Amino acid sequence: METALLFVIGIVVIVVGLVLSIGLHEIGHLIPAKRFGVKVGQYMIGFGPTLWSTQRGETEYGVKAIPLGGYISMSGMFPPQKTVEVAEDALVGAAAGPGARTATTSIFGTLTQDARDASAETVAPGEDDRTFYRLAVPKRIVIMLGGPVMNLLIAIVLYAVVLCGFGTQQVSTTVGSVSECVLPASSTATSCPAGATPSPGAAAGIRPKDTIVSIDGTQITSWTQSTAIIQKSAGTTLDVVVRRDGALKTLHVTPLRSERYKTDSSGNYVLNAAGKKETEEVGFVGIGAAYERQQEPLTAVLPAVWSNVTEVGSLIVHLPQKVVQTAESTFTGQKRDPNGPVSVFGVGRLAGEVATLHSVPILDRLSTLVGLLASLNVALFVFNLIPLLPLDGGHIAGAIIEGVRRFFAKVFKRRDPGPIDIAKAAPLTMAVVAVLGVMSAILIYADIVNPISLG
Repeated sequence: METALLFVIGIVVIVVGLVLSIGLHEIGHLIPAKRFGVKVGQYMIGFGPTLWSTQRGETEYGVKAIPLGGYISMSGMFPPQKTVEVAEDALVGAAAGPGARTATTSIFGTLTQDARDASAETVAPGEDDRTFYRLAVPKRIVIMLGGPVMNLLIAIVLYAVVLCGFGTQQVSTTVGSVSECVLPASSTATSCPAGATPSPGAAAGIRPKDTIVSIDGTQITSWTQSTAIIQKSAGTTLDVVVRRDGALKTLHVTPLRSERYKTDSSGNYVLNAAGKKETEEVGFVGIGAAYERQQEPLTAVLPAVWSNVTEVGSLIVHLPQKVVQTAESTFTGQKRDPNGPVSVFGVGRLAGEVATLHSVPILDRLSTLVGLLASLNVALFVFNLIPLLPLDGGHIAGAIIEGVRRFFAKVFKRRDPGPIDIAKAAPLTMAVVAVLGVMSAILIYADIVNPISLG
């Protein structure tokens, strides 16, 4: 019963955090839109049927049934069709003959005109000057960047909470474990066989919770430093000073020459020509480090956020390939890539599993949940910057293209080309929505029947 309750609590934390993130994302659009005089008809969190709404001034604020997104309805997102284009369409129709309609007119043209009509319906009589498309290019970019930037700011705050508030588990100079005997790297034994050589650490009397203070007079400030000294001192007796129960104690340790797998600077195993792990002989004492929670400085926050941004960016670049791999592993019964994409459903499931990890301290579980929300906001930030409609990045790209066109028209003293007709991208928008819908359905199905698990 307790496990089920904790699982639900983990999911609720993510759902509430997601809804708040979406709400703040839309506020990032809402505030500059109103500041620049654009009429905003609706501010909605979610999609589908409206669960609750209230009218404040000219804007309806509400919550809808499906909390997987949100939107604000701004007046005049798309400019009306130019008169010249209307005339050209009429000429094309006349040339084609009575009753003839080209594929462009029947499909793409219809989608484009529907987008224009829907936009025109949001413009009240006499309020054409309060439309989005009439704003200066920089103001439109600010409005559309407001949402993703809000998610980035949320991620920065949450990362600060995780790194500087909760802290992270880091290797300390305290001994966490002491091996009873020496086993070669290739051994698969889980216990010491009869006649096995005692480990130098156990023979010298090193105990778990001892803190290494110095080795042969060298002050130890990190576990890596102590490891480096031990590995190059095979056969040499070392004076190891440890702090035990508040008192200093000197122990005499002689590292044995032992075989271990060779690793590179990134910690990956080095393979030989045959594809097998290479080994090397180093000094061995048989002790392992304990992990301690340490709070990090504020200077660690932005690098951590940037690292997450690059990871999400790389994942999005390879998203179609990753989704195909996810589908293949799901339908063939193979284990999924733990670093692959997941749906919001999958994130909620992972949050539930985190909450039920009884062997993990509650502080670590809370930290992980906050970290999941931070990563989710980074994903919202990066994903919304993709330069395709209906995403924010598509509107930003349209505004930039318009700005460039107007700049060159001014430089070469040509007629102002006017606002870019971004409604023409409506067919592409429908295609993007369809593709995103298919990928989302695949990921949700995979997260149900073949989920990524922490176990």
